Amino acid sequence: MYEYKVVTFREALIGDALDSDKLEKVLNKHAEDGWALKDITSGEVKGRIGPGAVDGLLITFERPRQG
Repeated sequence: MYEYKVVTFREALIGDALDSDKLEKVLNKHAEDGWALKDITSGEVKGRIGPGAVDGLLITFERPRQG
């Protein structure tokens, strides 16, 4: 069995280019914790402030379930 984790990745301002260095850090951080990249999907990601959404990524990780 596997467990899954979904992480949102978005830039702070609309129109910003995707920062590949930041994305790489997110991927490597989760890999250190045993997570493997399963999928990356682009779409609108809702922010923490306000009703609007901006383009972003939904990053899905998986790892074998422990126990």
